Amino acid sequence: MTDLEEIYNVQKTADRIYSNADIEAAIENMAVNINHFYQGLNPIVLCIMNGGVVFCGKLLPLLRFPLQFDYAHATRYNNTTDGKTLEWRVVPTLDLRGRDVLIVDDIYDVGETLAGVIEACEKQKALSVKSAVLVNKVHDRKYDPSFSVDFVALEAGDRYLFGYGMDYKSYLRNAPGIYAVGNSLGCEA
Repeated sequence: MTDLEEIYNVQKTADRIYSNADIEAAIENMAVNINHFYQGLNPIVLCIMNGGVVFCGKLLPLLRFPLQFDYAHATRYNNTTDGKTLEWRVVPTLDLRGRDVLIVDDIYDVGETLAGVIEACEKQKALSVKSAVLVNKVHDRKYDPSFSVDFVALEAGDRYLFGYGMDYKSYLRNAPGIYAVGNSLGCEA
């Protein structure tokens, strides 16, 4: 179990990278592009839990086309700061066959989780699979350097991020903005 004192220390020493206003403006800009792309289509918006919940909740009301909503829960972190093997906790309930799917997730870090979710959608015979992320973490450790996310709201450096749905050891998803863990804590990205 995580020591609550550690959580308070992380919160107190973190650097704010983006304010709520910055994030909401970026999501609004992203929504314009998504609306243009999906106009006239019949997509399923697939939120990746738990990290994507805040971002998806802000994005959905800005989408101006008919859609169906579903979610999946795939993780590699299991309440730690170090990703391991992909674990599926919940799979989508809607039939993805022949449908356009927009995956909404919190962060494109290494990309192994997102690649696994996309592959699972493709195996279900989705017509197309696109991805939208709140944050693209810029570094050279991507799982597949040839892969890129279709819609990105914000970019950040290679630090451990939390807030706006992203967590630190399953805490701080509710932080009002996006924060980077202070370097003094020795946390790797």
